[in-house]
Amino acid sequence: MRNDTFSVTVPQGEQQRRVRRKEINRQQLLLRPVEVEKLVDLDHPVRAVWELVGRLNLEPFYVEIESIEGVAGRPVWDPRLLISLWIYAYKGGVSSAREIARLCEYHPAYQWLAALEVVNYHTLADFRIRHKEALDQLFIEVLGVLSHEGLITLERVMHDGTKVKACASDKSFHRKATLQDHLRLAREQVEQMRDPESEELSERVAKARQRALREKQQRLEEALKALEQIEASRSKGEREKARASSTDPEARIMLQAKGAYGPAYNVQISTDAQSKIIVGVGVTPSPTDAGELEPAVDRMQANLGQRPKQAVVDAGFTNQATMEAMIEKQVDLIGALPERNRIPVNRLGQRGVSPDFYPQAFEYDASADCYRCPAGKVLIYETQERQGATLRRRYRAKASECRGCEFQAKCCPKTKRGRSFVRREATPEIVAFQAKMETPEARCL
Repeated sequence: MRNDTFSVTVPQGEQQRRVRRKEINRQQLLLRPVEVEKLVDLDHPVRAVWELVGRLNLEPFYVEIESIEGVAGRPVWDPRLLISLWIYAYKGGVSSAREIARLCEYHPAYQWLAALEVVNYHTLADFRIRHKEALDQLFIEVLGVLSHEGLITLERVMHDGTKVKACASDKSFHRKATLQDHLRLAREQVEQMRDPESEELSERVAKARQRALREKQQRLEEALKALEQIEASRSKGEREKARASSTDPEARIMLQAKGAYGPAYNVQISTDAQSKIIVGVGVTPSPTDAGELEPAVDRMQANLGQRPKQAVVDAGFTNQATMEAMIEKQVDLIGALPERNRIPVNRLGQRGVSPDFYPQAFEYDASADCYRCPAGKVLIYETQERQGATLRRRYRAKASECRGCEFQAKCCPKTKRGRSFVRREATPEIVAFQAKMETPEARCL
């Protein structure tokens, strides 16, 4: 066995006295008694989790257990332990069964819960999947208990979204025709597996292959349904480019960290600002956060029976629809406003518009609600539309006047209609929101 060696300079006087030092030997095994109860303090949070879970109704988790006293079979892990491990892991931001299994090997709190036993990650993952609905309801009950004890107030909730990489390859995204071909082949393979004259296989292997083919067929069918939803949300010209994953149908191509695009999910997390406890989690295939705050508020109400009094978000959530929804739900919205998009000057240049006829050259007459171009032509109000957080008011000149104008080649050379002008105005909700965000109270958040 190899030992690490170190070069140490010892003072001359100590060399003459032959200093005797205690060496550090890490290449050894130690057998020490461990008192499990002393691994954590009496006021450690893990003890509170264990006691809390013990007071919940866990009867549904015991009904399905087939290991019975007096009957052959090995014992199973106590559902109370598995639930406690998951709740304590969630408290620390751990959501991986593999990571919980690793923590059971060295972390005192997890060692105390499992009494120095290591729970296999397969057991943890299978338990979480098998009892998903029951566990979700149980976690909601835990949040309810915390809220009843005053640990969660929902006075202020911090909400944000994050992109989580999906377990899908970029190459698994296909267009409609390709997915239909794969689905047809999968169905043919399933039919062949049912053919008694096909190659003989053991019953176990045959069932495993049939199950795998059925799962593949189901994923392809789900991918086609997801593709239909994607196509419905796109314009006619963009529908042909729509693609869906054949292995992870619910995943979408999203912008991730460092400007990279890839298959991902948008995970929405709501956290109580006072207690730092997560009070709501949602997963969506939406690539943006624009419409995700309202569903998040609904999740919090479902979990805790009440809405937050105040929600703090970033600019990705602050838009007209979200502001109106928060006003209706009586939730005080705090967040940065996104920068307003303006038409780039080079666009006007591409249309052949001369700089002398750019928007700043037009004069607005508030009394008549109209604009005058540099040539003196009047642009009257035509229509209004809402775009995000702004109102787009369009003004247009008569086509006959523009055709007879000597400056048409410089002002509107590429249109047969009269020159138009769009004025962007903030909606009343945006104006009120801007005023609120200018207050010292909002600036401190």
